[in-house]
Amino acid sequence: MQRGCIAALILIGRFATAQTPSETAPAATMKQLMVDLIHPASNDILLFVNRGAPNDQKEWAAVRRGALTLAECGNLLTMRGPRDQGNWTKDARMLADVGTAAYQAAQAKDSKALAALTDSLDAACTTCHKQYRPNVFPREGGSK
Repeated sequence: MQRGCIAALILIGRFATAQTPSETAPAATMKQLMVDLIHPASNDILLFVNRGAPNDQKEWAAVRRGALTLAECGNLLTMRGPRDQGNWTKDARMLADVGTAAYQAAQAKDSKALAALTDSLDAACTTCHKQYRPNVFPREGGSK
């Protein structure tokens, strides 16, 4: 998980220090963001919730890292996505918002607040995937 956080910070740093968008090429593809950062971070949070709650400082730190990764990846997605297509920015904001809320819950070590976010976390992922991953979520009336 720590590698994911470092990679996210590197990506954020590249965007933050760029003079213009054309000066800096993204370090990761959209697939790499999803597979290497977003998916593991969301799974880590959901696993802790499903197991009851983080048990110690190390586990709460893992939840904070995962939550922060989700929040910042949501921000990255708003910068990189197909902004003119559908609800991309709105869906990315959902991810950033749930990541921020999960981070706040982890900071407070509030396992009930963290658990209350699981539906929102799931919705942030599936809402976007339904629109942009038709091979995973076929559109209504369409075929796979």
